[in-house]
Amino acid sequence: MKLPLLTKETMSIKGQDLLAKIRHDFIGLDTEYETVDGNKSRRIYLDTTASSLMMGVAHRSSNDFLKHYSNTHSLLHFSAKISTKTYQWIHNRILDFVHADPNEFTCFFMGSGVTAGMNRMAKTLNRIRPERDMVIVSIMEHHSNDLPHRKHGGKVMHIPINKNNTNMGGIDMEIFEKYLIQFHDRINYVSITGLSNVTGIINPINKIAKLAHKYGAYIIVDAAQMAAHVPIYMSGFDDKDLEIDALLFSGHKTYAPGSPGVVIARKSFMSAIEPEEVGGGMVDKVFPENYFVSKQFPNREEAGTPNILGAITLGCAIHVLDSIGMDNILKKDLQLTNYAIEKMKEFKDIFIYGDSVDDDSKRAGTISFNILGLDHGLVAAILNDYFNIAVRNECFCAHPYVEKMLHMTHSEELEQLDCLDDHLSWKVEPWMGMVRASFGLYNTIDDIDFLLKSLEQIIDRKSYFIDNYSVNENGDYQHKSFNFSSKDFFSLTGSIDKNILST
Repeated sequence: MKLPLLTKETMSIKGQDLLAKIRHDFIGLDTEYETVDGNKSRRIYLDTTASSLMMGVAHRSSNDFLKHYSNTHSLLHFSAKISTKTYQWIHNRILDFVHADPNEFTCFFMGSGVTAGMNRMAKTLNRIRPERDMVIVSIMEHHSNDLPHRKHGGKVMHIPINKNNTNMGGIDMEIFEKYLIQFHDRINYVSITGLSNVTGIINPINKIAKLAHKYGAYIIVDAAQMAAHVPIYMSGFDDKDLEIDALLFSGHKTYAPGSPGVVIARKSFMSAIEPEEVGGGMVDKVFPENYFVSKQFPNREEAGTPNILGAITLGCAIHVLDSIGMDNILKKDLQLTNYAIEKMKEFKDIFIYGDSVDDDSKRAGTISFNILGLDHGLVAAILNDYFNIAVRNECFCAHPYVEKMLHMTHSEELEQLDCLDDHLSWKVEPWMGMVRASFGLYNTIDDIDFLLKSLEQIIDRKSYFIDNYSVNENGDYQHKSFNFSSKDFFSLTGSIDKNILST
């Protein structure tokens, strides 16, 4: 019997069915906290951009693996064979997930996010081409894709952002090309975010790559936010200039908390120099007077015992995301984000940062905003204390980007601070920041509607809420009569005692 072909449409339907099923399978979706009114309610988690919830199937699969746990780098006993083979499979699965040719690219793990890997790549490319002393990043970068290049990459130039009606969109491609032309013999590489952790704006990474390669620069992509929301194609193009030279993402933002950071890079980069970190597992032979680094990937890039259990949860989460189909996930993300933006625009007191949604500046998973007349910290505290909605506030480790956008809503305050000799203080000035709502696979239109109703109540009762809060010595807003105690809901020693008794 001949099996029916799986058309793209059929695959999409299967992916949508899996997405509908998996949406409910995350640890913490039913977590309840007590709010100001004394009632317990379900937490609405809108802080996925900071860190996502754990995918239930990934957690269960890692528990299954623990029955066979052993260190890797051996095939001589049963458990070691299982660990080693599974660990290798995960590396290959990730290369497939980002469409990176395994003959050209390697995948390796380090750190717990993008930061460690980005430091590694900055050092590596600087050592490969020391004669090129400049790096281009954009003004919209997270600190993890800015500071490593300042310290290890050379002189950093920031690409400005396109402006539409004074609001900011994606990177300015015209100015980007002007920089490349002007400094073509000095620019070593370009490092750009795939998806902004502040505005959710998606950058055209392959288009940026083509332009960078045209002028002899390499391209690194910070995909910390992108990997869980947008399909990624590092290679496989007829036009090689569209390829991405290195890409990094964070396991804890792809539904696998506790998993390692991921680096996918050209083997030619990594084999050109000795690895930065040395130790067990990355050498073939060690003698008293010298040692010989392994030529095998990813072993040579992963010194020491790896985070095996974290890699297991990451591999599982990536496999599920790819099975759903990143096109399906992006479609869902865009629908949810666009719906929230359009509804929030109906409130004249809400200012949304970042360009409006169009073909050139699509936005997925993240919205940053302020309620005019209320500090961001106060809004975040009210959403938590009264409505049990978890959002993030302040500058999201993207100070330059946030500061530039705050000129749209706080120009007078910023002008006053510009007159001072001291640097801007994000704690001393409580208005310096934004509120960020971010979404994951588990969020629904109902979550967005509840957020909107809550924001409406906050806007309608500004004076009431202001009167019920004070700013503590840490610069945080604290309710005058309501006090949350974390020990009432979780204590590590209490959990240990309870679980010892249950054995």
